[in-house]
Amino acid sequence: MKRALISVSDKTGILELAKELTALGVEIISTGGTAKLLAENGVNVTGISEVTGFPEILDGRVKTLHPNIHSGLLAIRDKEEHRKQMEELGIQPIDLVVVNLYPFRETIAKPDVTYEDAIENIDIGGPTMLRSAAKNHAFVTVVVDAEDYPVILNEMKNGGVTLETKRRLAAKVFRHTAAYDALISDYLTKQTGEEWPDQYTVTFEKAQDLRYGENPHQRAAFYRLPLAKSGTLATAEQLHGKELSYNNINDADAALQLIKEFDQPAVVAVKHTNPCGVGNGQTIFDAYQKAYESDPVSIFGGIIAANRKIDKATADKMKEIFLEIIMAPDFDEDALEVLTQKKNLRLLKLGELKIEAEPELRLSSIAGGVLVQEEDVKQISSADLRVVTERQPTKEEVEQLIFAWKVVKHVKSNAIVLTKDFQAIGVGAGQMNRVGAAKIAIEQAGDKAKGSSLASDAFFPMSDTVEEAAKAGITAIIQPGGSIRDEESIQAANKYGIAMVFTGIRHFKH
Repeated sequence: MKRALISVSDKTGILELAKELTALGVEIISTGGTAKLLAENGVNVTGISEVTGFPEILDGRVKTLHPNIHSGLLAIRDKEEHRKQMEELGIQPIDLVVVNLYPFRETIAKPDVTYEDAIENIDIGGPTMLRSAAKNHAFVTVVVDAEDYPVILNEMKNGGVTLETKRRLAAKVFRHTAAYDALISDYLTKQTGEEWPDQYTVTFEKAQDLRYGENPHQRAAFYRLPLAKSGTLATAEQLHGKELSYNNINDADAALQLIKEFDQPAVVAVKHTNPCGVGNGQTIFDAYQKAYESDPVSIFGGIIAANRKIDKATADKMKEIFLEIIMAPDFDEDALEVLTQKKNLRLLKLGELKIEAEPELRLSSIAGGVLVQEEDVKQISSADLRVVTERQPTKEEVEQLIFAWKVVKHVKSNAIVLTKDFQAIGVGAGQMNRVGAAKIAIEQAGDKAKGSSLASDAFFPMSDTVEEAAKAGITAIIQPGGSIRDEESIQAANKYGIAMVFTGIRHFKH
């Protein structure tokens, strides 16, 4: 290895690398700020203009886009024709490329970023050099990550960079440039307002390897969006406990989406992505008590999400049972002291929780493709309800119906939820027919069903669910409406004096 081209925006470790390369007899070619840094620190540097015979122009937009650079990168060293052309034109090979790119991601992450600033931070020369070097990796070593600096130095000192390492680094380069371009294309597409482009390209970065997937025989990893928003699992800080599993992450996300629905103190317990306990209270302690009492059996081994800081009193109660995860915006020091006594209990600090005004896109993979849809962030208020029965719901019933509606939105369809005193007392989830879901919820509620409110995620195809509700003493129902047989359900509700309201929207969840 005789010549290296170094041009980096992130200069972490670059001075140490350059000094090591110089000590190994490698000539350093560099550009702009990188060349200045190296020269000021005693590294002998050949400026890019000395290689191209052309000045850096257009505010540095054009400096490496030149045949003397790209021929040096792309020449096939053992091809006679290439060697002759290089000699005739006086072009020397470049054996090592160390490049990282303009900070486009960091730029667009700024809340006040301008379109012009974003465009100016699209790197052109850097990706072009990386791609040229990576294509010719049989002869050129290309490095885009500072973590690989020690790797190449070690191999250079022990006989040269191996072909295996060159291939690995080349693959890393193309992943890097693909992710870089994906961020740019996504940003520009959003600027145009085009909602469903012909090609949909997204990029994720690995957060962690997982021990296994949904089952032990399945391999898995957790990837996050490069610009993931706060208040998500991707940005949560794990304060304690062993690593999250695939199922932990899946269940925790379900709990997180539900807890965001509530403004008052609330606690949600989730098992297998369905809520098994939900409670609102004057304090987070009260809310946890209600969530626990929703279903003391199912909450065991569950995932807990709270929308207020966990205090010591609440932590003491939580410690009484086995829980997999507790998530909250934050934890009091005293609460942490209590909960960290449980070695394997995962504690996640979420930060600020809120439902975004603009729904994010959700991806669901299928064999051979992916489904993309807007996140379901639709909310309702009492003003959105249409009373369809003779009896009007009371003010208290309206409040309970809206609470139940928030919960049923996050239960797998077919879904029925019973609530009373701002507590979920019965949940029927994922059933093949709606009346079956209702029977499960009513059975779970037991005697508490009398005087409760019922929410259904979709309309009633017939009156049988109302009949079951009446038998259980349920007094109010909220559902989307829209069935061709709505009138049958309305008449049944009138017959039993049940107040029923329509929302006009449904919340299927598969």
